[in-house]
Amino acid sequence: MLEFLAPFIVGYLFGAIPFGLVITKAAGLGDIRSIGSGNIGATNVLRTGRKDLALATLVLDGGKGAIAVILAAMLGWRPEVAGAAAFLGHCYPVWLNFKGGKGVATFMGTLFALQFMAGVFAGAIWLATAFVTKYSSFSALVAAAATPLVLFSMGKPSYAVAAFFMAGLIFIRHNANIARLMNGTEPKIGGKKDAEHAGA
Repeated sequence: MLEFLAPFIVGYLFGAIPFGLVITKAAGLGDIRSIGSGNIGATNVLRTGRKDLALATLVLDGGKGAIAVILAAMLGWRPEVAGAAAFLGHCYPVWLNFKGGKGVATFMGTLFALQFMAGVFAGAIWLATAFVTKYSSFSALVAAAATPLVLFSMGKPSYAVAAFFMAGLIFIRHNANIARLMNGTEPKIGGKKDAEHAGA
């Protein structure tokens, strides 16, 4: 039981740290949840006009997933459990009434720490899809859906299960984006977009 419970608790607590909210408040920009999409991720932080804070949020959101995985591995716990829990914590942080981000940065950070080449594949899939379709959200969905298959093909079935769990949550967190993709109103990368239509 400790093999699963300990990495889950530690991973969740790491993931639940709302870096986007903490950073913007510390910079005197108020509550990030009151602007744009109301999200705590890097995309919404970018709407403050502070690219440096958005980059810091992106790195830290990815880093907390990676740190959870690495720490679990060092302690002899299940790193995939810690990574999936960190992702869950980012999406549903207990400190913010379980209203968090969409998890793409944390997903990628977790993935790179679990299996570096799988992270490379996921990033390549995202880039290729974004280049063709110009939709950031759709690219994230495609990359997330492909990742469990990539990990399974690498002989990492337990990692694939964790990735499948995270991919499912990414689809749930992107339900509004999926609806807009289906009706043709999802903004493209570089295009003009309504603030409430944004992603992370």
